[in-house]
Amino acid sequence: MFDTMTVTKAVGALCATLLVYLLGATIASSIYFGGGHGYSEQAYIIPVEETVADGGEEVEEIDFAVVMASASAADGETLWRNCRACHALESGVHGTGPALYGVVDRPVHFYDDFNYSGALIAATDVWDHDSLNAFLENPRGYAPGTSMGYNGMRNVQDRANLIAYLETIGG
Repeated sequence: MFDTMTVTKAVGALCATLLVYLLGATIASSIYFGGGHGYSEQAYIIPVEETVADGGEEVEEIDFAVVMASASAADGETLWRNCRACHALESGVHGTGPALYGVVDRPVHFYDDFNYSGALIAATDVWDHDSLNAFLENPRGYAPGTSMGYNGMRNVQDRANLIAYLETIGG
């Protein structure tokens, strides 16, 4: 019924059909898109007004001193669990990060036996409330190149609570 030549002719016809289809698709694509593959300059630009993020609501700036006034050291103690993986609260006891005993209002380069990153030293001189707030919110944004691997704490009240707790340790 089928010999080798018949099978060869059928496979050849199928390959030729696919080749003609591929060639036709390439020609149609170059005619339709003009050969530029869509990387040319737009013919008409639609002007768009600037919009504020988060559905049109403006993000209001919060005074951190007001938030610090209502901070709870007890709530900050529960937030400390995120920090204790790399830091210790005993003076001079370092983990991956430096000891945080008395960190509030202390110079950044406080311990001589800890190797602080240059980015951190360049960011600020003293760990006051505002610098701790900014650093805890986004460590890599506040001190680009810091070796701290923490992604940051987004909630301003949580940051204030943690700072209030750290203020009670060795302050």
